[in-house]
Amino acid sequence: MKILFADDEKSLQKLMSLELPRLGHTVTVCPDGVTAIAVLEKEDFDCLLVDLDMPGKSGIDVIEKAKSSAPDTEAIILTGKSSTESAIAAVKFKVFAYLTKPCRLMELKTLLEGVAKKREQDRKIKALTSRLDRIEGKSKLIGDSRPMEVVNKMISKVAPSNSAVLIRGETGTGKELVAKAIHDQSLRHAQPFVAVNCGALPENLIESELFGHRKGAFTGAEETRIGLFEVAHGGSLFLDEIGELPKSLQAKLLRVLETGEIRRVGENSSIKVDVRIISATHRHIEDMVRDGDFREDLMFRINTFEIQLPPLRERTEDIPLLAEHISRRFWPTIPMTHTVFANETIRALKSHHWPGNVRELANVVEHATILCEQLPIEPEHLPRRFSEQSAARMPELRAVVGPMSLRELEMQAIHEALERHEGNKPQAAEDLGISLKTLYNKLNQATASERTA
Repeated sequence: MKILFADDEKSLQKLMSLELPRLGHTVTVCPDGVTAIAVLEKEDFDCLLVDLDMPGKSGIDVIEKAKSSAPDTEAIILTGKSSTESAIAAVKFKVFAYLTKPCRLMELKTLLEGVAKKREQDRKIKALTSRLDRIEGKSKLIGDSRPMEVVNKMISKVAPSNSAVLIRGETGTGKELVAKAIHDQSLRHAQPFVAVNCGALPENLIESELFGHRKGAFTGAEETRIGLFEVAHGGSLFLDEIGELPKSLQAKLLRVLETGEIRRVGENSSIKVDVRIISATHRHIEDMVRDGDFREDLMFRINTFEIQLPPLRERTEDIPLLAEHISRRFWPTIPMTHTVFANETIRALKSHHWPGNVRELANVVEHATILCEQLPIEPEHLPRRFSEQSAARMPELRAVVGPMSLRELEMQAIHEALERHEGNKPQAAEDLGISLKTLYNKLNQATASERTA
């Protein structure tokens, strides 16, 4: 590493000028804080080794100067006069270590190895974050179709407020991405964004997940745990598939939204939380209210502002952009100038009905990137259901069955998925991009409809 050593003791200056290079580092030795600050105005360092008490400027002054131009610079304090004030200052500037003189050279060597390891880890994290940002962007909604223009405009309108938002749309349309975009454009963007799928949690654990629990509150509660409301304090909590929330929990959620207070399971006292609620559902909440499955007062609470996401079949002009964006998750090194999909492939994608929406498209693109060894992606790299034989049968099928309702199209997609996976419901649910619970619900609803027909 490149190290700056500042100390007014000549014996230490000589020692460090000899020993630090032997440990594999380059070192600049400064006799006081003023000299060190002058050096820092010209160049940056990986690590500082500074005495606290020096003529002119203190070691804390040196650290403050270094951090102002290079915040990731690490610092180790060497001092013969430790004090509470200096310790507080060390914490303020996130000093790596605080050593009292005299210290052993082996101890310093170990600390410098720790600094080097930390800097390497920080570089890897930055590289991965940068790579992820390039691939996915910051909550970027892909598409310039008219329906997506409307969605983006609504996001920009509601994001700066604290209003509760309900995002509606079919499964796989990207409701969580819209929720994240609302959060990122809000005044809470620097605070946590916490997402929870209400349909994926066992009913007996949902309350604990949302509100937390006290140690011993129930069998298996071996330690006190904070809930997601506390985790999201100051930020946004995304309740995906809120229509799956059990009726018993709806009343408790309503109370939290009205009072801004939560109560952990097993505790009597309440905790104040500041959380913006963003909800999403693919279900028709009004029908659930009519059937007694969802509280009407809760529906009004979560639905201050509503955003309706269009299904992919209603914005097919966005499919080429979406497909290429998704493909770069798997091939991040492909130059932007390369053609990823052949024209015939794009036509095949645009002619598909997409019952699983963008989530299904992501699965299709991933499938194609696995099979394709050389660009562009051809129709033969798409899943079997995109074959010419299937495409040729579609006009005949539509001619026979005539216009189909949305529910009929949905059930057709479910039956086709079950057929593809030989009746394996978990695999069919994964193929469709829905939860297993949702698949069972839809099958049960279809069975009930057939009985009453």
